[in-house]
Amino acid sequence: MALKRFVGFGLGPIQSGLMLAEAARSGSFGSYVVAEVDQELVDAVRTNGNRLTVNVARKDGLATETLADLIVLNPAVASDRNRLGEEISRADELATAVPSVDLYTAGGDNSIAALLAANVNPARPQLLYACENNNYAAEILLEQLRKRAPESRLAHLQILNTVIGKMSGVHRDPTVIRTLGLSPITPSLPRAVLVEEFNRILVSRVTLPGVRKGIDVFSEKDDLLPFEEAKLFGHNAIHALLGYLAWARGLVVMSDIRKHPDLYETGRRAFLDESGATLIRKHGHLGDQLFTPDGWRAYAEDLLERMTNPYLHDAVDRICRDPARKLAYGDRLVGTMRECLKQGVEPELLAAGAAAALRYLAAEDVGKGTAWSGDMRAKLLALWEKEPDDGVRERCLAAVLGALPDSQVR
Repeated sequence: MALKRFVGFGLGPIQSGLMLAEAARSGSFGSYVVAEVDQELVDAVRTNGNRLTVNVARKDGLATETLADLIVLNPAVASDRNRLGEEISRADELATAVPSVDLYTAGGDNSIAALLAANVNPARPQLLYACENNNYAAEILLEQLRKRAPESRLAHLQILNTVIGKMSGVHRDPTVIRTLGLSPITPSLPRAVLVEEFNRILVSRVTLPGVRKGIDVFSEKDDLLPFEEAKLFGHNAIHALLGYLAWARGLVVMSDIRKHPDLYETGRRAFLDESGATLIRKHGHLGDQLFTPDGWRAYAEDLLERMTNPYLHDAVDRICRDPARKLAYGDRLVGTMRECLKQGVEPELLAAGAAAALRYLAAEDVGKGTAWSGDMRAKLLALWEKEPDDGVRERCLAAVLGALPDSQVR
């Protein structure tokens, strides 16, 4: 049986530490091509004999994995772009793994959308994993392709949504890389990819006739939305809650939480009694093991251990980054509170996490020299002003403000 061909877009930690790694591990592929616009990274991989190294944080220590025989192409270079078009037309499975769905159209004729629209092969079935952190990434990408190509060209392309709860990052500080004992991506490039070992990834059900995934470790689901909510309102929400509460205590890395049993227990209680209770009420009728008390407890305990893995060296500041987005009405903290209230669950601990995030935002604004009135209520309402009131806004507002120290409430 002929080996499959893989094409990826973006050579960040999810592409290298998950998609390429699992494609290679599957034994189903004989060709690996990646589009990458960072020419320094492209040159470094080529100079290194088309190889790169990924660091893997396991429960008991660090390991390294080497990816070999990579063809890395920069679509901004004409000869690379032509080669990339040929590889797209011959691919069996593809994966986008870029920072945002907004980048699907970045770069004009060199964009992901333009390259796919011009080169997907109407004569062969092709699967594409959309690995961006967006519940509707597949639909967004397909819409862009339909603007650029006739339906007949896209007839045998299926774009799969994904739920990727894999923690990862790139370290660029040589001192940090040396201190943590990380291996650089290549000997000539002072960057290090660090990913956790976890690979239990969920994807949309494959519906192309006669097609089976080459990356067979990924689990297919008929409806990903409940599991996307489990990631946002479970994994992401508790990760943020612990990050902001850790910041309030002056902790530096997430593994320091293990030295504060009460804080670790706060994360567990929020996971089980607030987000878990909410999602079990909402999705328990599906009959999936995850949305049962035992299944959710196992999910929570596993994630708490992974979030605080000392070998992942996850910086508290990284978790707390972009507090305005994380306090948005539909995002991990307040979005989870809203779901709780709609299901009759009081989000007391999540409100404490949101209050800590609000304090972080205030401190960040002051540090930037931005004018800060100290009116926490006005600040939250400004973050939520574009979202319609769904009947629980005032309760969310009262819960967050009620979790602030008295001296900070106005």
